[in-house]
Amino acid sequence: MPPTKKKPARRRTSKPKQVRKKPLNEKHIIGFLFGVSLTLTLFLGGLLLILSLLKIPDIRTIAEYQPSQASEILDRHGKVIERIFTENRTVVSLSQMPSYLPKAFVAAEDSRFYEHPGLDLWSVFRAAVNNLRSGRRGQGGSTITQQVARSLLLTPEKTYLRKFKEAILAWRIDTLLSKDDIIHIYLNQIYLGSGAYGVEAASQVYFGKRAKNLSLGEAAILAGLPQAPSRYSPHKNLKAARNRQRYVLNRMAADGYISAGAARRAYSRSLSLAGSSSAKKGVNGYFVQLVRKQAERILGQSLNRAGVRIRTTMDPGQQKQAASALRLGIKSSFPGNKKVQGAILSLDACNGRVRALVGGRDFNKSAFDRATQGRRSAGSLFKPLLYAAAFEKGYSSDSTLIDSPLSIPGHDGKTWKPRNFSGKHFGRTTLREALVKSRNIIAIKLLQHVGIKRVQKLAKRFGISSPVTSDLSLALGATGVSLLEMTAAYSPFVCNGKYFSPTLISAIDTNEGKKIFRAKPIGKQVLSPAVAREMKGILIEVIKRGTGKRAAGLKNVSGGKTGTTNENRDAWFVGFSGSRLGGVWLGYDNNKSLGKGKSGGIVAAPIWKNFMAGTTKP
Repeated sequence: MPPTKKKPARRRTSKPKQVRKKPLNEKHIIGFLFGVSLTLTLFLGGLLLILSLLKIPDIRTIAEYQPSQASEILDRHGKVIERIFTENRTVVSLSQMPSYLPKAFVAAEDSRFYEHPGLDLWSVFRAAVNNLRSGRRGQGGSTITQQVARSLLLTPEKTYLRKFKEAILAWRIDTLLSKDDIIHIYLNQIYLGSGAYGVEAASQVYFGKRAKNLSLGEAAILAGLPQAPSRYSPHKNLKAARNRQRYVLNRMAADGYISAGAARRAYSRSLSLAGSSSAKKGVNGYFVQLVRKQAERILGQSLNRAGVRIRTTMDPGQQKQAASALRLGIKSSFPGNKKVQGAILSLDACNGRVRALVGGRDFNKSAFDRATQGRRSAGSLFKPLLYAAAFEKGYSSDSTLIDSPLSIPGHDGKTWKPRNFSGKHFGRTTLREALVKSRNIIAIKLLQHVGIKRVQKLAKRFGISSPVTSDLSLALGATGVSLLEMTAAYSPFVCNGKYFSPTLISAIDTNEGKKIFRAKPIGKQVLSPAVAREMKGILIEVIKRGTGKRAAGLKNVSGGKTGTTNENRDAWFVGFSGSRLGGVWLGYDNNKSLGKGKSGGIVAAPIWKNFMAGTTKP
């Protein structure tokens, strides 16, 4: 039988067993979350450990940005005349800047500032390639945010470790603050050369104006400075500064911040740079020095870190005119003599606001203030106070005394024989005539009748704080006074008997505008209005026909008094024109004689006239 064929064995196909998923229970969920938590903890712990080892600073201080700020001294119109600082900075908000100022810095320093998260990897890569090509580390690719981190939180050392810290900090700052906050800090923190930190200080240093008043071209100059403040300083290298300005304007146009036409127009405009600080000090130094002392007494702290704005009473036109009048007057009366010194000032008689004060020929050469620190014998300048005391006692300008030789026994056994300036005697003389012609004998006899104590009390009411002489030489002004207090002492003669204390500071505020101090000029009635009018009339005659004739010729009603001390050691003139008072003093610091014929009427009165003619309005 043929063999039977076996049927091929059939493969058994079996369906794979389905694995039944066990439902997640609470235990599994807790385990998973624990694992994730552990991983995150280890990661964060490791990161914190790295940051701790790297000593990454805390960035929270940046959010509370409160840097050291300069104190500003302003003239009566609000223009800055001096900045006092440890670090020259004044913080201003973005709203206090022209809109193109931040854009200029962004275009020049970090064009992708508003796009990147604090780091610009493309810029870093580009800088690295350029550094490799040049073989040196010339470019850093730092963003504005990195520059903020470096300036506020890191040292300036150039190491890769510092750059790594800088990158971490920049990223963290970008997550903490808005872009506006970051650019605000940057524009107030960045060093811009010549000792200026931030755009407000730099605007004052380079252009003598506030940042809010910068033109587009001026803003571009400042924006070109961060890369190399000394190299691109317009004060040191104007050509390089202008080249950099052109670059910034072109970048602004390329980034769409301004049109190409606006860039060309801004570049075509000439720059008006601020003058040197030494020149300003030569004119304003004495005024500023006194303001600083007074402000620090008011505040009870140094102005270097106070961050305040001090509005003064200074009129810049009068201040400049005062310095010029003094310099030219000394040159005219003492040609070639560089040792004769002088002081000159003016104030509003009926509120005491000092408009100009110059205490010497040049503040840069001598900071000693001869208008306030110097105490020199007043000479005949003191006589109006004596006559005012006499008129209060009952004398009048028509009262008479005998001008005749006088001998007065001294305490040392010697006899004092005073004489008139002319050496002559004029017999019976009215008090009016005696004061107009400055007769010494009449003044001494009048003091004998009035009494020294009465005159001393009146002098104190008139603001004379210096000790007043207690003998008859007081009639001839043998008592030390400052030019400022002596000039202010004439205010009752102009203001119906009211005395106003001299004021140099009208207000002090914080840089943020908070009020700290306000001056309130208050007139004290120290003389009867009738006596004040009588004295004013006599002082007018002094200029018309007396010793002050060289001060005549002003458009306003003017009056005043000359003063000359023994051997012409001091030459004075104090007077009024309209409602303004002015005072002039000339002399040597070593108290030697000015020379024959150099009296107050000859050398001081013409200076006073020229000064007042340039500052008083008809």
